Amino acid sequence: MPDISFTLASGDVQAFEAPEGVSLMAAATGAGVPGIAAECGGQLRCSTCHVIVDPAWAGRLPPPSADELAMLDLTAAEREPGSRLACQIRLDATLQGLSVRVPDRQY
Repeated sequence: MPDISFTLASGDVQAFEAPEGVSLMAAATGAGVPGIAAECGGQLRCSTCHVIVDPAWAGRLPPPSADELAMLDLTAAEREPGSRLACQIRLDATLQGLSVRVPDRQY
């Protein structure tokens, strides 16, 4: 089970274990992470699960698809180099310790 941590817009950190095979978005909503709205439920139809992946982790993730990149153009908070949609990150053992930041807004 990967340990993941979310740095919230407030600066607080919420860390927990998440099962392998679920999306980062599903893990976040299941754990009640504030700021992850996930309006479309992980269908890649909105950008309300926008997270910024820590630079130490960004290169360890598969690259975003063209569809994810298009949705990232619609984020409410400014897009950053590590911006990803949490619904597109599938958790596995290689992501043990993953650290992401939640932007200050999703709308």
